[in-house]
Amino acid sequence: MTDDPHDAWTRRLLSLGPGIAPDRAREFVHELHAHAQSDLDDERAEADFEREE
Repeated sequence: MTDDPHDAWTRRLLSLGPGIAPDRAREFVHELHAHAQSDLDDERAEADFEREE
């Protein structure tokens, strides 16, 4: 966990659940970010579409 932009969130998750493997925590944070970004992209696309109508 060096230059990973999700490092702070991974450390927070690991501090909340001492039984979580670091690799699993990192994977979870990456997946959560990807899904959140996808949702934001969908919302932006929908807003852009509504503005164009």
